[in-house]
Amino acid sequence: MTSLPQSLSDTNVDRIVSRLGLTEVKQDDGPFMTLTSNAPFAQGPVGSVRVFEGGGIDKLVTCSIVVPAIGLDSHMLFAFTPANSLVPHFTLDSVKAGEHYAFHLDMIPRADLGQHIEYMNQVYQPLTEKFDAAEAMEGITKAHISPRQRAIMSPWMLVHRATEAAFTQLFDHAGAYLDYWFDLLSQPLELGISAEQIATRDKANRAAIFSPDIDPVWKQIDGLIGQTDAEALRRLLRGE
Repeated sequence: MTSLPQSLSDTNVDRIVSRLGLTEVKQDDGPFMTLTSNAPFAQGPVGSVRVFEGGGIDKLVTCSIVVPAIGLDSHMLFAFTPANSLVPHFTLDSVKAGEHYAFHLDMIPRADLGQHIEYMNQVYQPLTEKFDAAEAMEGITKAHISPRQRAIMSPWMLVHRATEAAFTQLFDHAGAYLDYWFDLLSQPLELGISAEQIATRDKANRAAIFSPDIDPVWKQIDGLIGQTDAEALRRLLRGE
């Protein structure tokens, strides 16, 4: 039986792959990476990383880690737009840890919002109604993430713990964010900054997002699948 976190992730992955006509990049007819644990509580395969390309984006990366022994059921997706694009990256994390659900939904800015108010108005202001509707859900509480983590994402980020009932409602809210992201892919976005400047900022921002020094979750992943595979995953997510 498919869990709620996996179902939420799969629903959005399937929509992105279908809408953009993406092709999966496989290794030996299997997933791009198989994640294996040598931890005492979980020996053997615990997850996989899938990569899809095409459709005018850079790549779609998914990572699923399921470890029943510690009650972990985690599914992450990142849809990365090209290095020189102003269209935000789309991301969704859906997790069950023990009896608790959690989620993270965002569109990662490609330009500094304080410096480029017109970009914020064009790209993010129309998202406000969807953000407010999701924030008003009953059964959610703020997740504990650091100010540094918030600073490298967007103010329209949704990151919460949730009851099962609230998590079920998230299907509609994630779908609304994704619909808006699809719309952005077809819009001309211009700021008068060079493609090189956009790419340089994105490289630095992604290095921060996927830094173990900023996001402590990576240290837990290192302990589970080993630092070598965890760093290979981070390199993929950083676009290296």
